[in-house]
Amino acid sequence: MDSAKAEGRPLALVTGASSGIGAAFAEHLARDGHHLIIVARRAERLRRLAQRLHADFGVAVESLVADLTDPAGLGSVEQALLEQRPDLLINNAGFSGYGPFTEIEPGVADGVVRIHALAVARLTRAALPGMVARGSGAVINVASLLALSGPLALGRMTGRATYAGAKAFLLAFTQALAGELEGSGVRIMVLLPGMVRSEFHGEHGLPAHLPVMDAADVAAAALAGLALGEVVCVPGLEDIGLFEKLRDLQQAILSGGNQMEVAARYRRRP
Repeated sequence: MDSAKAEGRPLALVTGASSGIGAAFAEHLARDGHHLIIVARRAERLRRLAQRLHADFGVAVESLVADLTDPAGLGSVEQALLEQRPDLLINNAGFSGYGPFTEIEPGVADGVVRIHALAVARLTRAALPGMVARGSGAVINVASLLALSGPLALGRMTGRATYAGAKAFLLAFTQALAGELEGSGVRIMVLLPGMVRSEFHGEHGLPAHLPVMDAADVAAAALAGLALGEVVCVPGLEDIGLFEKLRDLQQAILSGGNQMEVAARYRRRP
């Protein structure tokens, strides 16, 4: 891959690239001339995707088989980031782990947090110093609209507590990090898609009452949002000003809650 970068083409590393949004990102980037490092657990899927993208678009594609819930697998991808210094990192790998929180296996909850929170933080940490040093680069963290769903009653969408919590971490993590990176030449964005047509939903299937977007459209919207300088990209949302209103409400809560005395409702009554 070092010789590929010497050609002057940008290099992107995409996790969870064997299907769904990750595969759509890989195809879109290959079409745009990016060399790729594609990461996933399924070796044969990665091999076929790498062969197809190389044949169709003439780009170099390296496959890296890794389970990001496993310390060794995560370490191998960190090492690739440190050595290859890609221009773009897309943290897309994940799984749902859906189920009532009191019933899911502890190992499932652990895996959801590891892949959606710990792995993203570690891989972003591995990628950013090189980007900051050269004054360019970008990171896209794939979250979900469920990051905003904590206080909502979602009916059939119950059983998402661990997943939604992990995705909420990605939202706050990315927004805060965007502030740290301001002026560095490095961009970071969090992607909040709704329902997406992919294998992600597995045996649960797609809820019949919700609209579903194609993975290719999600990937294209994310890359367009990155070019526009968005920190939060919601592919289906026309009124992006709603996030400015949400930010203002959050600021009001932060300011209003940071006081020297507790609120009146918490004070002891005689």
